[in-house]
Amino acid sequence: KAGKAMIRTGETYHLLKRSLEGTVKRQDAIASNIANAATRGYQANRVDFETGLREAMERSRGESPERRAEAIRNSRILEEKDTSTAMNNDGNNVDLDQEMSNLAANQIFHQTLIQQINTRFQMLRSVIFDGRG
Repeated sequence: KAGKAMIRTGETYHLLKRSLEGTVKRQDAIASNIANAATRGYQANRVDFETGLREAMERSRGESPERRAEAIRNSRILEEKDTSTAMNNDGNNVDLDQEMSNLAANQIFHQTLIQQINTRFQMLRSVIFDGRG
């Protein structure tokens, strides 16, 4: 049982780590959007990593924990231009209010992921050093 718990922790670690990578890429995209809000013809960037993680988890269902962790590590992080939103007269489609909202949501998500990783490391530290006065 202990071995399986450690493997599960490994899968969770890779899921958290890949999510952090996704939030960092999303942060960069949002920052670029905000910086280019007045740039003629600029199209907003969007980052989707949640779909890639979900697909990796579904594809690897029933696989060994090592294969699941590998699928998570190799999940896709999609970066693309947003062509679905209405353009301004100058061809720019950045909505500053929306970008600021996206920025706040992404920062909260990123901080939550960091807290989860810190909690997991604290639990491991407690197990490792328990009883060592």
